[in-house]
Amino acid sequence: MLFSKINTNNILKIFSLFSVIRGYNVLFIILAQFISTIFIFSKNSNFKFVLYDLNIWLIIFCSAFSISAGYIVNSIYDAKKDLINRPLKTTLENQISGKTKFIVYILFNFFTLFFASLVSAKAFLFFAIYILSIIIYSIKISKYPFIGNVFSVMLSITPFFAIMLYYKNYSEEIISHSVFLFFVVLTREVVKDLESFVGDFTLKYITIPVKYGERISKWYITLCSLFVLLLSFHILNSYEISLMRYYFYSTYLFYICFLFFLWKSNSRSSYQKLHNSLKFLIILGILSITLNNF
Repeated sequence: MLFSKINTNNILKIFSLFSVIRGYNVLFIILAQFISTIFIFSKNSNFKFVLYDLNIWLIIFCSAFSISAGYIVNSIYDAKKDLINRPLKTTLENQISGKTKFIVYILFNFFTLFFASLVSAKAFLFFAIYILSIIIYSIKISKYPFIGNVFSVMLSITPFFAIMLYYKNYSEEIISHSVFLFFVVLTREVVKDLESFVGDFTLKYITIPVKYGERISKWYITLCSLFVLLLSFHILNSYEISLMRYYFYSTYLFYICFLFFLWKSNSRSSYQKLHNSLKFLIILGILSITLNNF
């Protein structure tokens, strides 16, 4: 009976840690980096060539550990807000102590820098700056509207630049895809702020919806959405992207529907649905990369 209870507690703590580091996001980022490496960044798109490249795996592990550590920092600084906005999720995450979170945070950053040092001195410096940037964002920059959202998005897509730097592939097409992803994720960030309005307002977080109101936030999201559509048009007309073009065609229909429901939304549940739809668009975009060579 006691053994069963101990096992149950350990399993609960594992799920708690998985929730804190947003394991589902980290696993998706690992998959996204691997797919983008094969079909975009690598000049040799041979699967085995990428699979047997130890440095690529080390960079992916560095990304996974550093991002996980970043989520731990966010969970600590946003604990009160998350308790209001996501009480069940926060209750689960509180199954592990602050001390344990701190130890795991240190270990993850150690693994990040250790693996990066095995790749090169430049990789070590890259991830050292990335870790420091996450800390600065969590402590200071996240409190400012606009710049906080932009910085958060930059941190989200930075791991992909590690692979781009490794292959020294700085093509205009890759930059266009990166900017497209930037504006999609920026749209998602502001929608997430609308979704988290109650907790942000209660604890006096200065987000765009809290400082400027719901209407200005929607206009800002609409502007970002127009940039996404302009970038879709640019990519479709400038590059040979094979069957991947159908993904960019679908973004037009998606954003027409998205903006329609955005302006009709006025509740947390409706913003949550819009937030999830943007997540789905990002996932679909990463998976569509595999169609780039067909």
